[in-house]
Amino acid sequence: MPETYDLLLKGARVLDPSQGLDDTVDVAVHNGCIAAVGRDLQGEARQLIDLAGRLLTPGWIDIHSHIYAGATTWGVHADAVCLATGVTTIVDAGSPGWANLPGFIDYVATVYRTRVLTFVHVSGIGLTHGPIGECEDIRYADPERTAAAIECWRDVCVGVKVRQGGFQVGDNGVEPLRRALQAGRYTNTPVMVHIAIGVPLDDVLSEMRTGDIVTHCYQGSGDGILGLDGDIEPAARQARARGVLFDVGHGGGSFRFDVARGALARDFPSDVISTDLHAHNIDGPVFSLAETASKLLNLGVSLEEVVHQCTSAPAAAIGRPELGTLALGAVADIAAFDVREGGHFEFRDVAGDVLVGERRIEPTLTVRAGTVYRPEELAAEREEAVQRARRMRAFTGRNFAALGWSPPDL
Repeated sequence: MPETYDLLLKGARVLDPSQGLDDTVDVAVHNGCIAAVGRDLQGEARQLIDLAGRLLTPGWIDIHSHIYAGATTWGVHADAVCLATGVTTIVDAGSPGWANLPGFIDYVATVYRTRVLTFVHVSGIGLTHGPIGECEDIRYADPERTAAAIECWRDVCVGVKVRQGGFQVGDNGVEPLRRALQAGRYTNTPVMVHIAIGVPLDDVLSEMRTGDIVTHCYQGSGDGILGLDGDIEPAARQARARGVLFDVGHGGGSFRFDVARGALARDFPSDVISTDLHAHNIDGPVFSLAETASKLLNLGVSLEEVVHQCTSAPAAAIGRPELGTLALGAVADIAAFDVREGGHFEFRDVAGDVLVGERRIEPTLTVRAGTVYRPEELAAEREEAVQRARRMRAFTGRNFAALGWSPPDL
């Protein structure tokens, strides 16, 4: 008796690093899960989509974003952005702290069609007002309350976040990190650590444990992984040797082509590719995870490794190995792309430098728990997310004219 599927995706190159799969096969979905993977699958399908000539992978996982829209100055409405670009799981990197996590659960995590997870900031205020350092007042950094919040919402919370730049911690040095690590030990979860100028890299990395995550690994503002001699800092190599992970975390100020080139030339690739998507970069230079991944592709990272760093690698990093895979029975989170070659594609980093590449990864289809989404169907919703981000930028940057308002003459 022939099989009956809800969805049958035919003829793509299927690349699933979690299973070592790289072949032209079909993928079938039933009841929101992967039902079959194989050559020339037979059976009835309620929806059949021909993907010949395209790349099909597990749904992509972005482990660094800021999506607490309406409650923080960084937050964006990223649901349509994700589902238009192959991202089926998005992880907020500490927008909610232990004090405002319940609102994130109620108004973001349970509302999005994209799967939403989060790191909980060790500072109770999280990133409510990003331009003011959230750990300048160390009283906000509470490991016990952070751990309790994670335990209350284990289904959504994947670890602890702390920003360790001088701007964020003031005179407190690595004390916020130590408190974040304490929360991580209480909950047996990783700590994601933002590195930036103002706190010596050696001091930060020496505290970090196996499985903790350095984000913004290719930032060029200072106290980064490249030394003044252009070589990889010994502390970074030592941290990697003991199992600390390095995440791209592109952001609006944390990804430079020259730093990435220098690191790659010295055999120091990232472990995970992420966007650090927020209100100040959603319309450039980040745009999406596919755009960020395309930059790494054109810097010399193989397509196979790029897919690994956007699927099974981030799934492992956040302790969710059941994601980022097309294994039988797994949730049907799937992404399809055109990998355009031989073109003349321009990419920009945070310093405005331009990389002209010959390859570009362009999303064509996203399947989230068995439901199909196409970029063109989400165009209006995505544009609204961009416009909301621009209004937030105008407000926080005091560009009141953009809002049609000016302060009264008192």
